[in-house]
Amino acid sequence: MQKFNNTQYFRVQKETEVVVRDVIHSVYEALTEKGYNPVNQIVGYVMSGDPTYITSHKGARSLIMKVERDEIIEELLRFYIDKNINQKSTG
Repeated sequence: MQKFNNTQYFRVQKETEVVVRDVIHSVYEALTEKGYNPVNQIVGYVMSGDPTYITSHKGARSLIMKVERDEIIEELLRFYIDKNINQKSTG
């Protein structure tokens, strides 16, 4: 017989956090290995949302679909600004 006066604990496994920078890096490598132009392919995916722009090699297609396209754009823009605008104004 189960005791109903004790609180039961239920733990849900949290999905591992996906870091956009790491996703871009992995997808870039997979596209390069397969002989694609990674910039063109990633732009095609970001603009259209069509995952077939990304190879399934090394799970790249599944990986890129784990992040929102706007998150990819944010990461790329943040990197560009840090490298091209912020460094010039401080240096």
